[in-house]
Amino acid sequence: MVATLSRPRVNRLPRILEHASGDKRFQILEAHMKKHQFKQDALIEVLHKAQDLFGYLEDDLLLFIAAKLKLPASRVYGVATFYHFFTLKPKGRHTCVVCMGTACYVKGGDKVLAAVEGKAGIKAGETTADNQLSLLTARCIGACGIAPAVVYDGTVTPRQTPESALEYVKQWINHDH
Repeated sequence: MVATLSRPRVNRLPRILEHASGDKRFQILEAHMKKHQFKQDALIEVLHKAQDLFGYLEDDLLLFIAAKLKLPASRVYGVATFYHFFTLKPKGRHTCVVCMGTACYVKGGDKVLAAVEGKAGIKAGETTADNQLSLLTARCIGACGIAPAVVYDGTVTPRQTPESALEYVKQWINHDH
């Protein structure tokens, strides 16, 4: 026999819409959706705009978009999690993206990643507690000739070693680690 506890489902949408009415960013986002005539096939463009405005796509924001575009929340969440560009967590002030493509991996990308993870005290896909550094990986950044490559705040840096990567990010991380 299996016992289950059922929790009443709470409809968060009215609270989200009430909160959204006082936030200028939601008004800008809604104007952007209106420009696209609230079409469901404008979802990716709307998600891009939302991330530009808010920095990341939190749950309530995804529910707002789903309601306004008349889409199931699962579809909006599915698109937001499918594409690598979208993030559901706040990003750090600085980003370090370690390429894990075949050439970079073979030439030590995994060691570069492990060194930064160890020094920063976070794993790939996480942000330090002080929101200074987000550590990410990419399947391939298309810079195989300069492997292993790391992208620091949007700048591709060639032939990284664990030591050179740590030298680069040390100014961004809490030195208690």
